[in-house]
Amino acid sequence: MTDARPPQLEMSMKRIAIVGASGYSGEELVRLLLAHPHVELTALTSRQNAGQSLGQVFPRFASHPKSKSLRFTEPNSDVLAQKAEVVFLALPHGVAAEYAVPLLQKGCSVIDLSADFRVKDAAVYREFYAHEHPAPELLSQAVYGLPEIYRERIKQTSLIAAPGCYPTSILLPVIPLLKAGLVRPAGIIADSLSGVSGAGRKAELDYLFVECNESARPYGVPKHRHLSEIEQEFSLAAGMPVIIQFTPHLIPVNRGILTTLYLAPKEHIVDTKGAEALGSKIAACYRAAYGDEPFVRLLEGRALPDTKNVVGTNVIEIAWRLDPRTGRLIVMSAEDNLVKGAGGQAVQCLNLLCGFPETAGLI
Repeated sequence: MTDARPPQLEMSMKRIAIVGASGYSGEELVRLLLAHPHVELTALTSRQNAGQSLGQVFPRFASHPKSKSLRFTEPNSDVLAQKAEVVFLALPHGVAAEYAVPLLQKGCSVIDLSADFRVKDAAVYREFYAHEHPAPELLSQAVYGLPEIYRERIKQTSLIAAPGCYPTSILLPVIPLLKAGLVRPAGIIADSLSGVSGAGRKAELDYLFVECNESARPYGVPKHRHLSEIEQEFSLAAGMPVIIQFTPHLIPVNRGILTTLYLAPKEHIVDTKGAEALGSKIAACYRAAYGDEPFVRLLEGRALPDTKNVVGTNVIEIAWRLDPRTGRLIVMSAEDNLVKGAGGQAVQCLNLLCGFPETAGLI
């Protein structure tokens, strides 16, 4: 589904800055924005790389015309506001809000890839992130940046909270089913497998090659931080409080998330005929929600999600199966945690915010 506004004869270029551009999500933003037809990347910040050129920090971009002229600088809100109209914050939670506040005051639009503005309740944020929210007065202003769900609201805001990678893989497959009343809000179980880049670019023992290679392990059990935004969005979709069981796992691949969800249909499956009738309703629900979406691939027949088919793209694959033996609905998804789960989805939000074609720079 693309922007319904009429195409402009001449689309003005937007000046863009990335704060925290040296991390994995920041690098993905650089890749996408350098090739974006309607933006100019004017500022990159990184304290550890200040003074170095784009090509020095990321040799993969050394052949780009801006590889030498575009240099990393120390983050400064006054300078950023002069150089850019839209600023991406690819920073840790708790730090991003320190820049969001002055940038918004200076008239910039902000797309935050951290968790600082995803959760609407400051008390819930404190519970899951173990410190007070740094800018609670902005929580009501922020729009959760899930384009397939909040497209119209994203177009009207100046502060976008880009969702987490795990939540995107869980929310998009389930929200239409909750809204349609096809599954029970209680008893939802989500198991997710993530590549190591999901932990960010940092030197910690748990993420060294010899620790991750030939290894698969759960972590963040039983209360991963992303549960806060997942349960918030599920509760909004269901119209009632929703609590789920979520177990993330680290697997030895660079990038990609595969999620399997176990849901209880509201209609009890008693025979094959009942399963077929329910299956038709589920298929119709997904077609209505995502049939025209450019970045949601609904798999049919025997096909199942596979990370190798989505890595490097802004696409999420979704498939489902009814199990008459257990009475459960099994829904599966695959996405690139750095694209649809981070930088790509943030650029999708940028396109909506600026009135660009929604797929610009992403296909």
